[in-house]
Amino acid sequence: VVVTELDPWWVTAHFVAALALIADVTAVAVLALLPAPARGGRRAFRPLAVWTTAVTGALLLVGTYIRAKGPGYGVVFPDWPLMNGRLVPTLGGVTTPMFLHRVLALGAFLLVIWTAIRARAMRPRSPIVVTLSTWAVVLFLAQILVGAANVWTKLQPWAVVLHVAFAVLVWTTLVALVAATGRVLEPEGAGSGPAARSNGHRRSLRRIAAAYVALTKPRIIELLLVTTVPAMLLARRGLPPLGLTLATLVGGAVAAGAANAVNCYLDRDIDGVMRRTRSRPLPAHELEPEHALAFGYVLAAVSFLFLATFVNVLAATLALSAIAFYVFVYTMWLKRTTTQNIVIGGAAGAVPALVGWAAVTGSVALPAWVLFAIVFVWTPPHFWALAMRYASDYRAAGVPMLPAVRGEDETRRQILLYSLALFGTTLLLVPIAHMGVVYASTAVALGGAFVWRALRLWRSGSPAESLRLYRYSIVYLGALFAAVGLDALLPLARPVA
Repeated sequence: VVVTELDPWWVTAHFVAALALIADVTAVAVLALLPAPARGGRRAFRPLAVWTTAVTGALLLVGTYIRAKGPGYGVVFPDWPLMNGRLVPTLGGVTTPMFLHRVLALGAFLLVIWTAIRARAMRPRSPIVVTLSTWAVVLFLAQILVGAANVWTKLQPWAVVLHVAFAVLVWTTLVALVAATGRVLEPEGAGSGPAARSNGHRRSLRRIAAAYVALTKPRIIELLLVTTVPAMLLARRGLPPLGLTLATLVGGAVAAGAANAVNCYLDRDIDGVMRRTRSRPLPAHELEPEHALAFGYVLAAVSFLFLATFVNVLAATLALSAIAFYVFVYTMWLKRTTTQNIVIGGAAGAVPALVGWAAVTGSVALPAWVLFAIVFVWTPPHFWALAMRYASDYRAAGVPMLPAVRGEDETRRQILLYSLALFGTTLLLVPIAHMGVVYASTAVALGGAFVWRALRLWRSGSPAESLRLYRYSIVYLGALFAAVGLDALLPLARPVA
């Protein structure tokens, strides 16, 4: 390297040698610390870990080559995450390797996330594999942020050093993961579960397609999209272009389907226990679990690219954040650990209102956050009213849903409190978004009926009342957001003051 005066190819080769040395030392250390094979997980997980490490290695090599070419290469795009203000820049010369670096970074990060999800979903679960794959996600995310800081700070020394340091930490963690999988995971033939082979016979294409559609939970998608179009109408104070509306709806539907498919993969053990969910495709063994996860992953990538291309990057980023929040925060963390799972997790279902607003304006203003808050506060009473009917199922599955842990009396009280909070939140939109008579009168009428039904449930405790409230809550949300849209369109609706 010195003799060639830092020729980029020799610098890259030198870094390859360093990575190889780190990999060798890391593998030896892991194998020494885990001397005896232990049961846990499936050996089929190992190829995914290997591919993730290989793609990450390729990313590091391209990054090293760019850095060795000189500082001009590192800031060929002065912005991040866009490239000269575009998702796909004009390629040629110095822009091509930098574009390749960013594409590899995205691909490697998606693989790291997929690896972490697979690690947590393995049955039986291997603690060391889960720990290493989780740290890989955390370190890779830090590496992405530091990489962005390189662009934003025009390659300040601290940012460059941290970028290299985190790259080495990510590489070391992934190599340790690969080494650990070879030691602690069972061979594929040992103890395979029924999901992999119980339905080895051929199915009709129509039945398989229906199973994939069921993974996306179409009824939930419909409910989510109800909030998108009214947000667009309010943001524009009129009708947005038809093409933009359709693109936002399609992209939002695909994003919601992605989150639901990954949720089905992660919750397949719970779904098999609960009466309400045991007929879903995975507990019914209609699809391979790994195929469901891959399907969700592909949908997530398609939704982001579709929204970024045909709507805007902000809308795409918001949709992707909703997927990530639903999968990582709600499904993988909160759902099995706290009675507040649906309260915090409900944020994911409130994001479509932000997506609709961002699709029209390219930003997220205060009225959009009020729409978000309405759905956020609506979610607990809506879901708890249903959960009361299945409290025994949640207990059997080990899910700490409020009715299963704190009982029906506390659940009814919480439903009433959230119903009152929902009533107040809907009225906030009147002064903040300058809403008119149509929305104000509808919010008062619908909200009053919601509180009245919650009061009846609180007093009676009847299972029939909880079902009535659940069904009404669905009608309520659709009607309220329809009023938002009408208020934005009708001259009659200007404004209440």
